[in-house]
Amino acid sequence: MDEQKGSTMTQTVTIAVDALGGDNAPEVVLEGVGMALAEDADLQVVLCGPEDVVVPFAQSHERCTARVTTEEVTMSEHPANAVRKKKDSSLVVGCRLVKEGEADGFFSAGSTGACLAAGTLVIGRIKGVVRPCLATVVTAPAGPVLLCDVGANADCKPEYFVQFAQMASAYAQRIMNVPEPRIGLLNIGEEEEKGSALAQAAYKLLQESVPGFVGNAEGRDLMAGTFDVVVTDGFTGNVCLKTIEGTAKGLFKALKGIMMSSLKAKLGALALKSGLKGLMKQVDPDATGGAPLLGVKGACIVGHGSSNAKAIKSGIAAASSYVRSGVSEYIAQSIG
Repeated sequence: MDEQKGSTMTQTVTIAVDALGGDNAPEVVLEGVGMALAEDADLQVVLCGPEDVVVPFAQSHERCTARVTTEEVTMSEHPANAVRKKKDSSLVVGCRLVKEGEADGFFSAGSTGACLAAGTLVIGRIKGVVRPCLATVVTAPAGPVLLCDVGANADCKPEYFVQFAQMASAYAQRIMNVPEPRIGLLNIGEEEEKGSALAQAAYKLLQESVPGFVGNAEGRDLMAGTFDVVVTDGFTGNVCLKTIEGTAKGLFKALKGIMMSSLKAKLGALALKSGLKGLMKQVDPDATGGAPLLGVKGACIVGHGSSNAKAIKSGIAAASSYVRSGVSEYIAQSIG
């Protein structure tokens, strides 16, 4: 790989992509890869998947090479077992390319559990990281908030939260351009003594060990721009994220119904058209593309199973930005 020094905007990076990842693979994956290559002249892609899918695409696209695989990890399989048994699957091979240095990062919109297992077992953890965590940017009108963990660790110990905060802070600094992230602990109240025994113990450790920690964050703070980073366990974070996504979809659907309900409403909608388009663009999850698995040796970005071509393109771009910004190296320094 050609790792040029200097500006990260012109650094050549190689991203391994799972051609079979997602509900609409491989068609939308191929379309998304094509869009990503067209948008980033310094991007190289290793497309992992069946010969009849990846070879013709690579032959017709510059800066794309094919890595033929013979197995597939499906959504219905046990993640860890599938990763251990299907060593020639597109998902496992893509992660192995990162481990062996043939790729800088990996992207898949396939099974989240399998991506987490392969990221941890195949790519490997950064030295000192106890549990990698899955983070995602909540795109709120008041500003983006990085929420983690959102699914990698359903059961947590208090000390995990310290590392989540350290890793998320590194990501916020390098990717979100927040020099001094304000870090909060998701809880049911602002006071230090609020919450479960886990939350109270985590609060004390965060207060002692994380300079950017500013206190408890309630659910409503996620959309208010009060914090830059909010940490929690993977179970709570996943429920919280899906609640936000479902609420946003429901509100936009209801708003559309209101705007189309009468001639008067349609005229009002026409007057608000540009503003509404701007709002929808601002909170569009497809623009984010995927969630990074923080704490592994390299970029590992996990996309939604329902990703369209735009989301695939954005996920590959997210992996490229992760590499170019040196997030893994910065996390290693933070943990060390």
